[in-house]
Formats: sequence, structure tokens, C-alpha cells
Amino acid sequence: MKPDQRLLSVCDFPAPGERVDLAVSGGPDSLGLLLLALERGLLVTVHHVDHHARPTSTDDARHVEAICRALAIDFVRHDVIVEPGANFESRARAARRAAMPPDVLTGHTMDDLVETILLNMMRGAGLDGLSPMVGDPSKPLRDVRRTDLHLYVSTSGLLPLYDETNDSMDFRRNRVRHELLAVIDDIAERDVVPVLARQASLMRDELEWLRAATRDDEALSLDDADCREVGAWPTARLRRWLRVRLARDDQGDGVHPPSAAEVERAIAVVRGEVVATELSGGVRLSRREQRLTLE
Repeated sequence: MKPDQRLLSVCDFPAPGERVDLAVSGGPDSLGLLLLALERGLLVTVHHVDHHARPTSTDDARHVEAICRALAIDFVRHDVIVEPGANFESRARAARRAAMPPDVLTGHTMDDLVETILLNMMRGAGLDGLSPMVGDPSKPLRDVRRTDLHLYVSTSGLLPLYDETNDSMDFRRNRVRHELLAVIDDIAERDVVPVLARQASLMRDELEWLRAATRDDEALSLDDADCREVGAWPTARLRRWLRVRLARDDQGDGVHPPSAAEVERAIAVVRGEVVATELSGGVRLSRREQRLTLE
């Protein structure tokens, strides 16, 4: 089987002939996404975000535009400004998402999936955080290994761009990629990426079953809840309901649940142990006459 056909067999692209938007930075992952989408027979529009965060970022945009011109496909450039400082990765990701179409496809691979799992574990994520990207149609390469994708791109004749920030240990993801995974592989005496990816798929199945079992809970709003009823739920059930009800948008970077500490304080409010508690973002959860109010 040819390399492109072997990779396509594990991709999750739409049907041939469909129109798709692709996020293409010019690196080997996103170029691989572009090449495989074309091989799949999709009608492609490429979106490139220039953060202007590096001196060479404008050259990168021109490089991607030239590739699109050579391939006779549509190219859209988005210019955004992300100021240096704390949480740069998160803010840059939010800026990208805000600039591009909401259903844009990205070149995240199985290796990215596993890196995200490990990062989420450090933050204390629940089942959702331990099964990221699984079943996400915007991540069609989530079952493709990064090394296989890069090898495929290297035989294409296209020149991928190299982002020097991928080597910077100032970013936590890079340390997971270059340091932590190497240590885990050494301890396990095996390549753990497919193992953790498979575990993520199993967890996603468990999560879907749990969502089906608690569908009525998730439909119950804070305003309609009777604290005498929900306060008597098992703690795991109440905790999950509160995580859903108290989730908030995070500056365009997706919807995020409250922290574990916030959920525990919210449980105390529901069960009448305290009258109210302060949550992040200037939000206050209070209880009065068996009813909850979020202000």
C-alpha cells in the first residue's frame, strides 16, 4: 500500500468532493493535512494565521500562499496580534480559533492527543480531559503518528516550515514532547503513545455511556434545581452536574469546567454547609430557600 493510502486508511476525513477549511501553518503536520485532504478528493480552502509573534512569521504566510498558488487552491490569510507574556500558548490558540472558521480542520496527530492527555493530567482533568480529540471531526489525523506524517511530507517535494519555538523549553507542551514522553517510554520499555491513545478511546466510550445515563441531569438548570433533591445525589453525580452547569467560555479558547476546588465549594453550597461561594471570573454561587443563584 502506498504511504498516502496507508495514512488515508486511518484518517477521518469527510467524503470526497466535500468542501473543507484547513488550518495550515506551513509546518509538516499541517502540510500533511493539506496533502492528505487533496488525496482524499476534498475541495480545500487553506487558512493561515499570522500571529506576528516572530520576525519570520510574514515569510511563513507568503510560503504557505505560494504552496497554495502552486496547487491551485484557495488561500485565506488572517492577521492577529498576540502580545508576549503569560499564557501565550493559550492566548495564541484562542486568537487562531477566533480568526478561522469554527469547523476548520487541523493537523493534530495521535502524538498531539497523548501530549494533551498528559498536560490535562497535570491540571487534574476528569474523564473529558483524559479523552481529548477522540471522535472530534475537526481532528481527522488523530490516529496518525507524527513520524509517519513527517516522512510522508518529506517525499512530497513540498518544503515544510520549521518553527523554532517548538524547541523552546519555555513551553510546557514542548517539555512533555521532548522530555516527559521519553522518560515514560524508558520506564515502560515501549512506545506509550498508542497505548495512551487507545486508553483515551476506551475512556471516551465510558464517557459517552455516562453522558447517556445522566442526560436528564445535564438538562437540569441551576435555576430549576431543588437543593434538597440534588444535594442527596451521590457526590460523583452531583460533581459532574456542577461541572457542566458552572462551565464557562475562556476568552475564545473553548468552554472550560470550574476547578476541582470550585466544584467542592459549590457542593458545599448545594448541601447547605455554606450559604455562598466565590468562583473564578467574578462569579458568585449562592443558595436561598433551596434554590441556587449564579451572579
